[in-house]
Amino acid sequence: MNINHVSAFFSKARYPAIALAALLVFSGCSSTMSNVKTWEGDADASRTAVLKSPSEIDVLQVNDLKLTNFLMDDLALDFELLPGENQVLFTYKTIWAKSGVVRNGESKVHVIETAPQAVTIDAQPGETYRFSFEAPASRTEAEVFANDFSAEIVNASGEVVASAGAWDERSAGRTAVARAPVGSGTGEAGSSSSDGAEGQDTLEELKALWGQASEEERRTFLRWAFE
Repeated sequence: MNINHVSAFFSKARYPAIALAALLVFSGCSSTMSNVKTWEGDADASRTAVLKSPSEIDVLQVNDLKLTNFLMDDLALDFELLPGENQVLFTYKTIWAKSGVVRNGESKVHVIETAPQAVTIDAQPGETYRFSFEAPASRTEAEVFANDFSAEIVNASGEVVASAGAWDERSAGRTAVARAPVGSGTGEAGSSSSDGAEGQDTLEELKALWGQASEEERRTFLRWAFE
């Protein structure tokens, strides 16, 4: 994605504040947001597996690696997995527009989210996995689904390889592979602490602006940005 194309798009955006803040972030991280590495160190790429996560799934942690540094948690992402057992902690979240008049300062959407869920995938080298579930067609259905969430993991052939369930904290961290946080923010050698503070302020501002955008505005932007 060419940054000049991004700038041209943002100059015509309906919501310039969101566009400007998004430009600052995408200019630095757009090339690394489609695939997410879930371990520390090097690995043979031919032996890793991939878990494809739809936008409704917010992956919080894989094994010992917490994945909470992504700006927009409703992106469809691919998570690279090492062979063997990988425990994936996640939530399912959908956003529904409110009908009628919305008061000033009130959110324009209903956010429906499950309690943390977990699934353990015995990843095979070179395999691709994805979440499989019956997507609700309305907010009412989404509320029922969130209270009784169920999902399966299927491989490239459509075979069910694992089932998700409510997260049990006692079963967490059952991997022998050491992990490190993504985007830990150590930065270049010689970077000043003020640079880090300014970056964090920009990040928080963008998060706030993103939260004010409607679901359709978010989807339109993301379709364009990652097509």
